[in-house]
Amino acid sequence: MSTGNDTSALEREIEETRERLATTIDQLLYRSSPKTIVGREVASMKAHFVDVRTGEPRTDNILKVVGGVVGAIALIVVVRKVVS
Repeated sequence: MSTGNDTSALEREIEETRERLATTIDQLLYRSSPKTIVGREVASMKAHFVDVRTGEPRTDNILKVVGGVVGAIALIVVVRKVVS
């Protein structure tokens, strides 16, 4: 009469699967929440411009961005003068 053992084992396995599925769903909901996504992106941007270990600004990356912005503005000004 191993039917009782088989049933108990099957019930236990189903319950464990439900718990794992619930945990997975909770993790997916957390990862996909807008607040979490924004927090990750902000942390990523900060890490790009500030050294995480020392807290010092990463001037190389800052200068690259500033150079790109200045270059884009200069290009727009030149194009406007040529077109006018």
